[in-house]
Amino acid sequence: MQPPARVVVFVDYQNTHLGALRAFWPSSALPASGHINPRALGDLLVSKRMANCLPSELVQVRVYRGRPEPTRQPGPAAANDRQADAWSRLGKVQAIRRPLRYPRKWPVESAHEKGVDVALAVDMVRLAIEGAYDVGVVVSADTDLLPALEAVNELGAAHVEVAGWWRQPRLRLRRQPERLWCHWLNEQDYRRVEDLTNYAAPGSSRPDG
Repeated sequence: MQPPARVVVFVDYQNTHLGALRAFWPSSALPASGHINPRALGDLLVSKRMANCLPSELVQVRVYRGRPEPTRQPGPAAANDRQADAWSRLGKVQAIRRPLRYPRKWPVESAHEKGVDVALAVDMVRLAIEGAYDVGVVVSADTDLLPALEAVNELGAAHVEVAGWWRQPRLRLRRQPERLWCHWLNEQDYRRVEDLTNYAAPGSSRPDG
């Protein structure tokens, strides 16, 4: 019997979080809404592959996101740290965080992520070459990640798939380079993986569910 495929899920967290916020929450919802439990998301994606008669085993969920600068935004930085700590206790979850970039006109202009998508893309190709996974699932609507998916496909080092929220209008990764398989996630799927923990509150340490 063929062993199950080793699955690594690569999550562009800000893209995924904001996509869920827009898709499944009212416009009046607070920005802190729409968070997800990455381990639950990884398990869900593997279960969907199993439902399609594709023996699979979750190896790791790698979550890529920015981290606020504590000296500039101590509250958001502490919440970000508490969330990453909670993820580390879930098993098979690794958070890869990069410092936010602050423009000269901050706080009039918002800080933004820098290098997160590049870090995801580099890791996806590197780990495929190293033979660390058989199937890579990218959870993002960011088409900047397309070259990485193309590279893994061209190398033949692993099989790649994408996942995104059903109502996410900009999910275009699946159309390239060979109409990649997409795991469309609906609201029921989202409710299975949502995280309602308020990480801004001191003492919050574990995701819901």
